[in-house]
Amino acid sequence: MGYMYRVLLADDEQIERMALAKRLKRHFGDSLDISEAVNGAEALETYKREKSQIVVMDISMPEMNGVEAAEHIRSLDEDCIIIFLTAYDEFSYAKRAIVIRALDYLLKPCEEEELVAVMEEAMRLTDKRLTDKRLAEAGKDNEPPDGDESPEKAWPGSGPAEGQPRDDGDGRLAQVAETIREYIRNNYMKEISMQDAARMMNYSDAYFCKLFKQCFDQNFTSYLTGFRVNEAKKLLRDRRISVKDVSMQVGYYDSNYFAKVFKRMTGMIPSEYRDSETAQK
Repeated sequence: MGYMYRVLLADDEQIERMALAKRLKRHFGDSLDISEAVNGAEALETYKREKSQIVVMDISMPEMNGVEAAEHIRSLDEDCIIIFLTAYDEFSYAKRAIVIRALDYLLKPCEEEELVAVMEEAMRLTDKRLTDKRLAEAGKDNEPPDGDESPEKAWPGSGPAEGQPRDDGDGRLAQVAETIREYIRNNYMKEISMQDAARMMNYSDAYFCKLFKQCFDQNFTSYLTGFRVNEAKKLLRDRRISVKDVSMQVGYYDSNYFAKVFKRMTGMIPSEYRDSETAQK
């Protein structure tokens, strides 16, 4: 058996929790060691006992809500990957959630494609952080790959938003959507996150997730994954570019992880896709 990621699922609704665990097991099998909790207080105790690396947590729970539990977890562990499950009417928690640095917010009922994409990203980040720690302990430099500049900002002076976003209230989602598209087009090849995009627009993380879902009918991680795979398809048609270089050029510095994501999205590994495209010419 290979490496197992320690995952905590926290939701006070048993049916939701069981369905979530079943979907994760179906896609990731024995690579996940799943613990469960029925409220925020139990989630915190379970995290302390299991040292969970990835926490998927409902925001609205009795005794202690998800944001409160996540704040405690974040104070104990800067590296724990936190993913929130939330309903549209729960974004009033956004002000407090800013400092938690959640990977993403999945709107209930979340699509299976979104859940899988976010979990894949959480596993990749867990691997990266473990590698970074090993390198640091070995006393080696841990510089990012050449060309991995900080993501571009769309305009100067933007930073983490506090409270409600600066929105002119005109409701032009199309204009917002195009700003987001442009940011992703300019930065998809870099190590960008949902928080980077939210800061670029001076929105809180949670509000940005709500807005993104309204614009694209999927979450940020799923959209970014799809965009990267589509760009990879274009590059794979050129046999002069190695699969490893394609992986790097679309923002995946681990070619094995890239191949896994690409196969999930297309049904083929990159080399098979390249061969199929070449055969059609």
